[in-house]
Amino acid sequence: MSKIQMNTPLVEMDGDEMTRILWKMIKDELLLPYIDLKTEYYDLGLENRNNTDDQVTVDSANATLKYGVAVKCATITPNAARVEEYKLKEMWKSPNGTIRAILDGTVFRAPILVKGIVPYVSNWTKPITIARHAYGDVYKNVEIKVPGKGKAELVFTGEDGQEIRETIHNFDGPGIIQGIHNTRKSIESFARACFGYAVSTKQDIWFATKDTISKKYDHTFKDIFQEIYDAEFKAEFEKLGIEYFYTLIDDAVARVIRSEGGFIWACKNYDGDVMSDMVATAYGDLSMMTSVLVSPSGVYEYEAAHGTVQRHYYKYLKGEETSTNSVATIFAWTGALRKRGELDGISELVTFADKLEQACIKTIEDGKMTKSLSLISTCENPTILDSLGFIKAIRETLDSLLG
Repeated sequence: MSKIQMNTPLVEMDGDEMTRILWKMIKDELLLPYIDLKTEYYDLGLENRNNTDDQVTVDSANATLKYGVAVKCATITPNAARVEEYKLKEMWKSPNGTIRAILDGTVFRAPILVKGIVPYVSNWTKPITIARHAYGDVYKNVEIKVPGKGKAELVFTGEDGQEIRETIHNFDGPGIIQGIHNTRKSIESFARACFGYAVSTKQDIWFATKDTISKKYDHTFKDIFQEIYDAEFKAEFEKLGIEYFYTLIDDAVARVIRSEGGFIWACKNYDGDVMSDMVATAYGDLSMMTSVLVSPSGVYEYEAAHGTVQRHYYKYLKGEETSTNSVATIFAWTGALRKRGELDGISELVTFADKLEQACIKTIEDGKMTKSLSLISTCENPTILDSLGFIKAIRETLDSLLG
């Protein structure tokens, strides 16, 4: 079979630890034999981020703006222990946070549903898509450790010299302070991306914050969403018969648990981070979750919604067998390839992406899976495969689907 040709490269962002190992396996077994793969490669492994003072992360994001589609491997966001382990120059910020800020996008995460893996919430029969704001809040925060007694103030100085000042707290001893921010432009982009995605998928959308407590910060999100909905999307929503409504975040959690799924749940940055993990786990497994960052300008960055699988990586380094589920990382590649094919008019690339996703699902439904999936599957006597063995089983299924 002749390889599928590509016109425009994908931006390829390599990552860390076990997912980096899977990345190469996926390319070698599931992509390169079938596609004349064109990528512009960036090594976002922690060592290279450290060596380049994290410039490689900025460069990869700017390349994504240029080419329109990127695929990203999971990466380490270092804590104090990682600084010591990797002898880092500093505690580099989250590469995802840096990329999201440059692309000004919204992250949409949805579970990959497979027969035989029953959600822990039994009434969830349809996927729930988390729409996560991808800028600001705690991910762009400024923090101070308060050494002792004193007054903490929040101060804004305008270009015209006007000053707004609020007392945060009068400390009578040591403590901590955190400052977070957002911009109207980013919130507007978030709202438009959410409503546009709802229209394209013909799904209801919920938006939830805590505006009863945060009467300026969270309330501004609520107001902007309502303004944009009323002015730009209300008529289209009504025509399609889909619904937008706002509710408090705690009420949303209760509603979600009682629901059957099948809607988009829009959340602020940190809420979306936490709730997407909750939703993914409740559907079965964090490694069975798609994730795509969509910018208002039509730029797409696909990734797995989980971490670097550190524990398996340490086993791999010792030469021990690993059984790591690669499905979410494969779906990051298929998402990017499908979008590249759609944008460039290459139907063969779109079809291949569809077939590879079908192969992943069919392989699992046929009883061939990794250990973590076997623990939550209703399949009797599943065949448990190691990391590479699972990918090779998917390739066998893919070949049968391709005929």
